Amino acid sequence: MHYPNFSFTYTSTSTKHRGRRGHIRTPHGAIETPAFIFCATKAAIKAATIKQVKEAGTQIILSNTYHLMLQPGSSLVKKLGGLHKFCGWDGPMLTDSGGFQIFSLGYGSVADEIKGARRFNQRQSAVKISEEGALFKSYTDGKKHLLTPEKSIQVQRDLGPDLVVVFDECTPFHVSKEYTASSMRMSHRWALRSMTEFDRHNDGAQALYGIVQGGVYEDLRKESIDFINDQDFFGIAVGGSLGASKEQMYEVVQMVMPKLTPNRPVHLLGIGGIRDIFSGVRQGIDTFDCVHPTRIARHGGALVKKGEKEHINLMNAQFKDDPNPIEEGCPCEACQTYSRGYIHHLLKAKEILALQLITLHNITYMNRLMAAIRVALETDTLDEEEKRWLNDQEASQDL
Repeated sequence: MHYPNFSFTYTSTSTKHRGRRGHIRTPHGAIETPAFIFCATKAAIKAATIKQVKEAGTQIILSNTYHLMLQPGSSLVKKLGGLHKFCGWDGPMLTDSGGFQIFSLGYGSVADEIKGARRFNQRQSAVKISEEGALFKSYTDGKKHLLTPEKSIQVQRDLGPDLVVVFDECTPFHVSKEYTASSMRMSHRWALRSMTEFDRHNDGAQALYGIVQGGVYEDLRKESIDFINDQDFFGIAVGGSLGASKEQMYEVVQMVMPKLTPNRPVHLLGIGGIRDIFSGVRQGIDTFDCVHPTRIARHGGALVKKGEKEHINLMNAQFKDDPNPIEEGCPCEACQTYSRGYIHHLLKAKEILALQLITLHNITYMNRLMAAIRVALETDTLDEEEKRWLNDQEASQDL
């Protein structure tokens, strides 16, 4: 398999960590890495227009196979010109395989478990998993759907993003090592089926990512790494359960990254905390995605440098008469035009404008963060750059 319209190059300048400065070329433009991928889950960034997202410095967005295959349907998206034309985005795009959302139905709190928050509640599974694929009921009309590796690739082909991902089972932390191993090996078989289907209609418009599984178990991660390294994927995603705590997540990433083939871009699935990004960059992660920056914005959460936490909640009464912008020096419309006090008022008045302003601030913040990290990698000053964004309690240590 070849990817003539895609390439990845990188430079490493540090002897202290594995962080690298890279460049991913796609048919819809280049991605300077490390980069953050914003989640346009249903072909839209909630509370912001695509034009605003682009003007805030965004390089790449992702959409969700699971949601779009159910509404409006991938065939309709294809009929209307594919995702780029459908939503008005002319830059690089990625779609996930749909597996994460489907298995969240089955495991309930898989998203929390994968990201280190063990809030699992046992309940009957809404998904039936077999070697063939995953059978589930649509949340839109209750109809049953079977998503197989082949179907996932077909849907992603119809959607038309630049970067697509193999179908896998996304297991949470609480399952046994035996189940994790069995699931991982099935996901490897699914990856081969995904690749076969991808290659049947490969016209050079898309590139395929494989996913490293294995949970928190080093021997299983090693087995999965060996499998992924041997396949002709353009890029590699680190997936599956990343542990029961932030520290364990960092350990899992640390055990994976040195063993991966270095000439492929590496994506860390579903992780987007500021400390997590600095930690991942140190290990050589090239791209990240997470709903966190835009999701917290819709609840009043605005990202700030060197706070007690990574964000402040503008709903809190302490901001009622605060004349300052969300953050001094931020070029976003919210910070250039409005005060914390005004945005607090908008939130209390349930004005939609508040959600838009905070969303634009958080998108701008993340893009500024990644741009600063790229410069820091070029000058080998990542430690110093981290201290500009996080306070001493939050700043991560070299792994």
